[in-house]
Amino acid sequence: MDLNIFIDGDQGTTGLDLQNRLRGGEFRIRTLPANLRKDAAARRAALNESDIAILCLPDAAARDAVAMIENPSVRVIDASSAHRTSPGWVYGLPELDARQGDRIASALRVTNPGCYPTAAVALLRPLTDAGLLPADYPLVIHAVSGYSGQGRAGVEAYEAGAGAGAHSLKVYGLALEHKHVPEIETYAGLTERPIFVPAYGSYRQGIVLTIGLHARILPVGVSGARIHECLVERYRDAAHVRVMPMSSAAPMTELDPQVHNGSNDMSLGVAWNERSGQIVLSAVLDNLGKGAAGAAVQNLRLMTGALLPVA
Repeated sequence: MDLNIFIDGDQGTTGLDLQNRLRGGEFRIRTLPANLRKDAAARRAALNESDIAILCLPDAAARDAVAMIENPSVRVIDASSAHRTSPGWVYGLPELDARQGDRIASALRVTNPGCYPTAAVALLRPLTDAGLLPADYPLVIHAVSGYSGQGRAGVEAYEAGAGAGAHSLKVYGLALEHKHVPEIETYAGLTERPIFVPAYGSYRQGIVLTIGLHARILPVGVSGARIHECLVERYRDAAHVRVMPMSSAAPMTELDPQVHNGSNDMSLGVAWNERSGQIVLSAVLDNLGKGAAGAAVQNLRLMTGALLPVA
């Protein structure tokens, strides 16, 4: 397939991982040499000469890149959070609903989901769609990511300080203004802003996200088993989302955030204590895979109709 794919921001964590995933494939992957990466004229030319531009940039730089595109045939996958809730952009989570893959396939502008929102939306959207979770439920979402979620500069700083005071766990976002919250609220179908408490762990990559629910404030008849059934049905045919079995004989007791590292897969789970009426939803994914570069490859595959492998 003779398509020209330009990666703008190829030296960040997402850009580097994306190149690894596309290496040896059927596309011509273009990046700029080091001396031209910040040259506006060179970037403008590369963007406008591409068939698909993949932006692996900070938000402001991503907005600048989009503004440089004058060629109406150039399609964009933006891996930043700059356009996640912007009109005219298609949300790049193919599993959002039954028609989202087709929307992505025909889109001119696709915004890659955030790593944390990928997990939260995948858990919550089926439940709000089915009426099992009220849109105004007072949600509290907890998540821990590997330190690579801080970006290349954060990775280098962490690894330079490893063994000399580097954190084992760092909770952040306590101003309760994390930029992923509007994205979660929008695509999970919520009408009330959830509380989101993220953290970085002392491992390189992988996310575990959990959401607690109380059956007593859910609609009558909604149980952990019914929620699990809803998720199983929603993702029955999804290539990269697996709902873990729920068994009273062998209940889920722990989660490893690193089990999907290097892949584009995500596992969802439901833990339910029938006696207490407490339910915990969980998701595990690679923040550099399904949460970033893997999702970009999945969207690229849909946009081109290519038989690209998605690790």
